[in-house]
Amino acid sequence: MRRLLLTALAASLLSLPASAGDLTKGRTDLPELFLGAEDNDYAVPVKDIEMEAGKSYRLRITAKGQKEYKFFASEFFRGVWMNQIVINHLEVHMAGPPHHLEFDDQGTIAVEFVTVRAGEFPWSVQGLESRGMTGRFIVK
Repeated sequence: MRRLLLTALAASLLSLPASAGDLTKGRTDLPELFLGAEDNDYAVPVKDIEMEAGKSYRLRITAKGQKEYKFFASEFFRGVWMNQIVINHLEVHMAGPPHHLEFDDQGTIAVEFVTVRAGEFPWSVQGLESRGMTGRFIVK
C-alpha cells in the first residue's frame, strides 16, 4: 500500500508542468508542537494539527520540559513524503520515515514534509501518554 501511494505521488509530481514548481518550496509552517513547559513537564498546548493532503509543511517540535521525550507518530510518518529533518541547522535526508524522534534535552527538531495520505494519525510521547502527551495529525 505504501509503495502504491509513493508511486502515485511520484507519478503526479513528474506529471506537473515546470511552472508548477517544487512542492517543497513555499511550505506552510504549522503551529509549533511544544512538549512540556518550564513549570509543567507534561504540558502540551496544541494537541491536534490539521493539514491538507498534497501540500508541503514544516513542523517544529520543541521540548521545553525537563523530561526525556520519545515522540512517536509512526502512521503519520509513513503517510508523508519526508523532505528533511533539521536539528540546529544540520539536515538529515532519509529514504524512509523515522522510527521516532527523541529529545534527551530541551531543543527543537524541524520536520519538513509533503502530506500524501488523508486521515487521522495519532502521535504520543512514549511512556507519558497517561499524562496527556498525545494528540493527532489530521490530514484532509
